[in-house]
Amino acid sequence: MKLDAAIAGVGESAVGVVPGRPALQLQSDATHAALSDAGLTLADIDGLITVPVSVEAWSVPCAVVANHLGISPSYLSTLNLAGASGAAMIHHAALAIAAGEADTVLCVAGQNPLSSARARDPIKAMAESGAAHPQHEMPYGPLIPSLYALIAQRHMHEFGTTSAQLAEIAAAIRGHGALNPRAHKRERVEVADVLASRMVTSPLHVLDCSVVSDGACAAIVTSAERARDLRQKPVRLLGQGYGLSHSYIGEYRDMVTTGAVRSGERAFQSAGLKRSDVDVAEIYDCFTITVLVELEDLGFCAKGEGGSFVEGGRIRLGGELPITTHGGLLSYAHPGYAGGFFHVIEAVRQMRGEAGERQVKDAKVALVHGNGGVASIHCTLLLGGP
Repeated sequence: MKLDAAIAGVGESAVGVVPGRPALQLQSDATHAALSDAGLTLADIDGLITVPVSVEAWSVPCAVVANHLGISPSYLSTLNLAGASGAAMIHHAALAIAAGEADTVLCVAGQNPLSSARARDPIKAMAESGAAHPQHEMPYGPLIPSLYALIAQRHMHEFGTTSAQLAEIAAAIRGHGALNPRAHKRERVEVADVLASRMVTSPLHVLDCSVVSDGACAAIVTSAERARDLRQKPVRLLGQGYGLSHSYIGEYRDMVTTGAVRSGERAFQSAGLKRSDVDVAEIYDCFTITVLVELEDLGFCAKGEGGSFVEGGRIRLGGELPITTHGGLLSYAHPGYAGGFFHVIEAVRQMRGEAGERQVKDAKVALVHGNGGVASIHCTLLLGGP
């Protein structure tokens, strides 16, 4: 379905360790940054989409956020597709606009899992968030990295994928993060550094795994026509798609093929574009194996060829398909459900030509891909200029 919607403004809070800024303040910081970017005020907002937070006991997050901001939108929703929520919020905002429920929708997400007193052990909290089946998996105590490691082990078994190939993904994305002055982690690493880093769960080293961060981001979505009259160059939603392969990893029928196959195909069909049209891909990167499998399932290379595809600088800046150019969840920030939303923000900056040292030359089309659960639910967006 073609939707006449565009992202008119984006903004972020500080990310990393942000003491003294709880979830509401971080989301407020991001909201005001996005409004300023678009040249709008809170009085212009008549739609609001949020996501759940894990560090606060909010029964209805969209109501809590609206009340804090002092707005009373005609359309409200709290969307829960875990790591796919950021991409999905943009699509849901476009649907609300198409249905006449709102004209200008604020999408905002973020929290402070690293510095919150309620999240003294954020890794443990994420492990207990429901990613593992409560009866058949959770009693054995798997951490989320352990569940993703099963995918990596199977991919290595079937296709001969190597730890060095996974490490190339970490080196590429963390290298992009080193160029981002806002990133939580700005250390540049190479393949040897990743392989020498502490093993978390075989075959994933600590540098194959995402960070845990405080932070929030926001985007303003409106009609493409209205966006053309606002402060910034509008970035249009060209296409979108969703895909689901399983709920819990024990239900995974094919451990190395995800719902990204379906979400990617639907997104390209709805946009009328080909894979070769994509100039930059903001791929969800909670772990390096996630990126490799998603590149295959989105159709950028054949199944089993992801390892060789990422070699030779192909996914680095200046390569054939630069990916996750802000540093992603590996380096930029991962504050929970908001983590994948930062990929949307970076895609917008790339389409505007505002990414500084990270800018992909002459970028016209960006793919954004979000993954929720343990490679469970997927949302793919294609974004482009006016």
